[in-house]
Amino acid sequence: MPRPIKWRQVCGLPENSRFGPLDSKKETRESVNMTVDEYETLRLIDLEGFTQEECAKQMNIARTTVQGIYTEARRKLAESVVDGKVLLIKGGEYRICDGYGNGCGLGSCHRNRNRNSFNDKEEADE
Repeated sequence: MPRPIKWRQVCGLPENSRFGPLDSKKETRESVNMTVDEYETLRLIDLEGFTQEECAKQMNIARTTVQGIYTEARRKLAESVVDGKVLLIKGGEYRICDGYGNGCGLGSCHRNRNRNSFNDKEEADE
């Protein structure tokens, strides 16, 4: 019997899921597919400044798994930028965070960040 899938926890889907060259004259351009969990590792490590160990804890997976996902995500990002390919973010083995899980509230969770900014705005209006 195969091992069950261990879903990777992500804090939210990207606001934009398609990136590419703006000055392209070609109608049909090759694309690179990045999964949502690969996007999440890039976001946590490169944008939020998490270590691979902290990222693993946030996503509820092993550090070695994060290392592999991160390496593949960076390769795909480089391929898109260097070769001028469209980058599509979709698919993967992930579940969206409910905002109350492991690591939520540390500034890394989109849902929590949006919830706090909404509450702050309401308090300022009163």
